[in-house]
Amino acid sequence: MLGFKSVASAQAILGGVEMVHMMRKQQARSACSRQPTIAEQFELLAA
Repeated sequence: MLGFKSVASAQAILGGVEMVHMMRKQQARSACSRQPTIAEQFELLAA
């Protein structure tokens, strides 16, 4: 294996791999630190 050319590319690739794992475990909704929209808040309350 050749490795990564830079730290930035390593962070981007490994972050993407981690996001795929979170999506498979259905944790991707809480991965983002932004505030949920009103519709998303309602959906979470209704669930």
